[in-house]
Amino acid sequence: MLEMVINARAADLGHGLTVRRVLPFAKRRNVGPFVFLDHAGPVPLPPQYDRAADVRPHPHIGLSTVSYLLSGQITHRDSLGTLQVIRPGEVNWMTAGRGISHSERFTHPDSYADGGLELMQLWVALPEADEECEPAFTHYPATALPVIESDGVWMRLVAGSAYGESSPVRTHSPLFYLHTEWQAGASKALPGGHKEQAVYVAKGEIQHAGEVYQPGQLLVFGDDVDAVITARTPATLMLFGGEPLGERHIFWNFVSSRKERIELAKADWAAGHFALPPDDKDEWIPLPG
Repeated sequence: MLEMVINARAADLGHGLTVRRVLPFAKRRNVGPFVFLDHAGPVPLPPQYDRAADVRPHPHIGLSTVSYLLSGQITHRDSLGTLQVIRPGEVNWMTAGRGISHSERFTHPDSYADGGLELMQLWVALPEADEECEPAFTHYPATALPVIESDGVWMRLVAGSAYGESSPVRTHSPLFYLHTEWQAGASKALPGGHKEQAVYVAKGEIQHAGEVYQPGQLLVFGDDVDAVITARTPATLMLFGGEPLGERHIFWNFVSSRKERIELAKADWAAGHFALPPDDKDEWIPLPG
């Protein structure tokens, strides 16, 4: 059954870079292990704002960040020394573990190509046993990810297992994450197999159980293989879910099962104890407050 519908809250990060913030939500902190969802753009920034829109180095602990582009381009740098450009259909999977810092930079015209920059940014909480693991970064090209086509629906399996396929992306707990494109009139059931699952409407209109849903809405379900979605128009939907990991505390970019660990991370960043990307260490985002 449909458990909840969450409407994204609009946020402007400055210089026209807009975000639809979906998770966490006051009445729903997570879907499976997914604890954060931002939908940025699409936005075609003019060249004079290119540098101002950059996301300067900032820290993470206790999670994996999953960056997936629908259009545009981003350059990722992190404290492991990684330098990686991400393009549409590719996956940047960064596991923070005990601590990592990274930046996201934009360059004209590539970052705003094909109608503007459009990014899906999700965070996946780590199991307690892995919260202090060594930080890691892995990039996966689009060609490495399974593609499924059926019932008028095209799907790229970003991570996990769904519809009889498995992604090579390394995860720390059972989950699934799909980028899907629907033809108007197409109907399909959610994959099921996990305790919690959700559908985020990025573009188009969909229908479920006689109700219509619009872009910026997240439909949250339990493990319901009979949850059928119908596209009223051509639609882009992000499907994800998995097994919940228990309560997680979130402050800024820090996620942990322990409040005291969050406080330690705050103190470490404020004191300069986090390493910075070796070729992007001249500026950083200060601790909020």
